[in-house]
Amino acid sequence: MFGPTSAAPLFGDADELAVESGLAPRAAVELFKVLREREESYSYTVEVNMFELYNDKIIDLLAISRGVPSQALRVKLAEHCESGLVEVDGAMTEEVSDAQGLLDIFTKGTKIRSTAATRMNADSSRSHLIISIVMKMVKKKTGCVTSGKLTLCDLAGSERVGKSGSEGRQLKEAQSINKSLSALNGVINSLTTGSRHIPYRNHPLTMLMSDSMGGNSKTLMFVCCSPEDDNCAESTNSLEFAKRCKNVTNIVKPTAGDIIQIKKLKAEVARLKKQQYETLKKNRTSTLSPTVQQLTQNSISTISKRVLGHS
Repeated sequence: MFGPTSAAPLFGDADELAVESGLAPRAAVELFKVLREREESYSYTVEVNMFELYNDKIIDLLAISRGVPSQALRVKLAEHCESGLVEVDGAMTEEVSDAQGLLDIFTKGTKIRSTAATRMNADSSRSHLIISIVMKMVKKKTGCVTSGKLTLCDLAGSERVGKSGSEGRQLKEAQSINKSLSALNGVINSLTTGSRHIPYRNHPLTMLMSDSMGGNSKTLMFVCCSPEDDNCAESTNSLEFAKRCKNVTNIVKPTAGDIIQIKKLKAEVARLKKQQYETLKKNRTSTLSPTVQQLTQNSISTISKRVLGHS
């Protein structure tokens, strides 16, 4: 979610039934509604991380809400993770079982998020907020595991220092926000122009969002405009940015996690074939071992489903 300062309501009323609820509470309710509909066939787990990016530093809001000092966190891009998702080493994770539990986490995290009053906004966010929700579903009959990730990102509102009156610490915060938004703009430009190199590593914000833009992801950007006439220029710039984002094309392909799994399965197939060969050689028989034959066939079938995206 993006827009001029004071324009973007990610949370609104935290009550899941309230008319004025923002995007995050609505997403929490809808997520568990869908999971509940699949309870007969699947078991599931939902885990949450919540970070703020303040002055270019990643801060673990869940750790701070528990009174634990946030340690140095390291972002690992999806290509280096077996899960195929961006992961943050050292981050605290909470498991939730219903929508209210997720809403409670949202409330705890937003209460300690960095804010300050400026001329343009009495409660201006001075950091970006990134919430990662990872779902894992296990089909009860087959044990097949399906995983997915929902990332909610509330970008700090764009502002002009001259209008907001930021100075001292707030000036440094505004400069950091503008720097990170410039890095995000660079990634969007690379994705829309078909560049072979996407500069995700240029900033912690774009690293955290790298599995939410391009590739297999489905990305929705909500751009909010200020109702104030005086903020017309900022609203126009936000809409121009949204127009560029709209040109990003996502191309479905095997994820890093799929590729790692395929390599493992291929290695297993090779091992089973070698075992079968040694067994045949030892027993001097051409009859295949039913157990090994079935294991081999299952591995090959799993690989095919992974590659074709039917798992």
